[in-house]
Amino acid sequence: MEGKKELSPEEIDALKKRHIRSFVLRRGHISNAQKRALDELLPRYRVDYAVEPLDPVATFGRAAPLVLEIGCGMGETTAAIAEAHPEVNFLGCEVFAAGVGALAKRLDEMALENVRIVQHDAVEVVRDMLTPNLLDGVHIYFPDPWRKARHHKRRLVAQPFIGLLASRIRPGGYLHCATDWENYAEQMLEVLEGEPLLRNLHGTGYSPIMGNPLCSRPCTKFQTRGEKLGHGIWDLVYIRR
Repeated sequence: MEGKKELSPEEIDALKKRHIRSFVLRRGHISNAQKRALDELLPRYRVDYAVEPLDPVATFGRAAPLVLEIGCGMGETTAAIAEAHPEVNFLGCEVFAAGVGALAKRLDEMALENVRIVQHDAVEVVRDMLTPNLLDGVHIYFPDPWRKARHHKRRLVAQPFIGLLASRIRPGGYLHCATDWENYAEQMLEVLEGEPLLRNLHGTGYSPIMGNPLCSRPCTKFQTRGEKLGHGIWDLVYIRR
């Protein structure tokens, strides 16, 4: 494509070797039910991180559209979307054990077979396991906003990662981001508008949720609580050129 921005060798090297993680692993509380799900249920849904291309048909046991969800949290949204779209395969990427256990428990309780989980850094999963044009869609819902200015470098929706991620989406596929932190929404908009592989579904600005299937996502307890406190919600939907 004329005018396409290619990552320089220096940018690729930086992404491979020195990318700043968008998370910090700390010892956190994990319930007995979540621990049991990790031990007994996760093996049914787990995809091990490896520096080799993912085979979706072998992974899911079928050929179907593939959507990546980065940051599944406690799995509420992931499971709800997967239940609503049984015709789609979902690959969830989450680093925190409590969230992975909670999602595995939900998948078992809801008898969902169209979700797999990678417990690993999403940047490395996208870089090492996902081939160009593999994905039909990507969800990045309410990533850590890293509110303090000195921590903004840790934000996930930034370059060069977004350029790499866009290359993994097939032409016509989509990227849907959402945040309840206005400053991060502004950064997301700037980064996504500047990525030549992506075009804004609505021409410019943020995306309305109502009446648009690409923007639809369940309203979580977290979002409901935030809206009651007066927090805004900003969605952005971009299509891969």
